[in-house]
Amino acid sequence: MNNGLGMRVSYLRIRFSFIAVLFGFFVLAVGAKPGWFGWDRSPVVGFIQIAVFLLGLAMICVGGYVGLVALWGNDPRSIVADIGMRLVGTGYVVSVFTGMADVFGMGSHLLPTVPYFGPWQSSGVLIGQIVIAIGFLMMIPYHLYFRRLIRG
Repeated sequence: MNNGLGMRVSYLRIRFSFIAVLFGFFVLAVGAKPGWFGWDRSPVVGFIQIAVFLLGLAMICVGGYVGLVALWGNDPRSIVADIGMRLVGTGYVVSVFTGMADVFGMGSHLLPTVPYFGPWQSSGVLIGQIVIAIGFLMMIPYHLYFRRLIRG
């Protein structure tokens, strides 16, 4: 589909990304707060819960990446957008590494004890999610919409 600005936007990719982000948010919510769905079986956040919410975060990152790249259409992406793409990946790596710190042997509760998702790990995952959000904001093709405002 051509939107009148000389770029081709793939609405199929945008729909896929929207569905992937929504499903990823659901998986993240199930992993982070299974009690909301009546599925909470443990008083602590264990390995499976951490893995599930990190999987949901991965789905959100992939869906958001596909959708924002589709918004660029055939136009070349700017350097800021390329840096944003790398920030999304970097934020996800930070989230995975801090979320799985106990499993990787870098946390406070080393194996074979039950991994514990404590305040340091939650802060690291939050920092990773903030980096992901900044990356997504950098990937938005603002210039196309400013061009549309100027043209009328």
